[in-house]
Amino acid sequence: MQIVHTIADLREKLSGFKRPAFVPTMGNLHDGHIALVKQAKPLGDVTVSSIFVNRLQFAPHEDFDSYPRTLDADAQRLEAAGCDLVFAPREKDLYPEPQSYKVHPANDLADILEGHFRPGFFIGVSTVVMKLFSCVFAGMPTGVAAFGKKDYQQVMVVRRMVQQFALPIEILAGETQRAEDGLALSSRNGYLSPAERAEAAQLSVALKALGIAAKAAQPAELPALEAQAMQALARRGWKPDYLTVRRRADLQPPHGALADQSLVVLGAAKLGHTRLIDNLEI
Repeated sequence: MQIVHTIADLREKLSGFKRPAFVPTMGNLHDGHIALVKQAKPLGDVTVSSIFVNRLQFAPHEDFDSYPRTLDADAQRLEAAGCDLVFAPREKDLYPEPQSYKVHPANDLADILEGHFRPGFFIGVSTVVMKLFSCVFAGMPTGVAAFGKKDYQQVMVVRRMVQQFALPIEILAGETQRAEDGLALSSRNGYLSPAERAEAAQLSVALKALGIAAKAAQPAELPALEAQAMQALARRGWKPDYLTVRRRADLQPPHGALADQSLVVLGAAKLGHTRLIDNLEI
């Protein structure tokens, strides 16, 4: 496995290949990232992963400066998973000048849920993903890029961007990887204290309970069920942003008989100083 830092070196190493399998990350890797690499690898003729903490998707009060940078350990894990090439650009390599041209995803998807509580987040995500795609897939007839379903809304934003720009890239959505107690794996789980880590699985428990209640409910009852789910987490010491049931197709509130629809339950809540997200398709 090789590690490159500049766009020119990346493109030189990729010359001669026709279908990269690409897994973009911000590093501090966990088993969910490694599962994506293993799922993507058979779908391309070269496996690439990027490690870049993207300033554009962090608000001023968020954890950009303290986000863990663990390149050496990450590279060892990627090599063991069969990754061929790691692109680890410095900020000056990917953003040699201020990134004034940005990708603005559609408001109906990007300004709800995560986009509501983290304004501008999906502009930052879309912009860096588009730039990484241009670095990895330039001149390629086709390719595949893998993202984890834990970031459910993010996968939808990226998939729509690929469709709208007619990019020859297949988007692979990997299933959420979980700890034995049900906690979705996340790089930010490392921020949790031992007591918080023991409590953290209650987010997935709350989503399951809300999903079960929703399938037996009428649409008009959903707001009350969602409020009750948030109140139950709050009583346990959480600060929930949302626990909600939405249509999988567009993340809008469902209408009509719920039992016959493809739905997803999504949640985001802060435990101590750590904000966790999760979802469950029902």
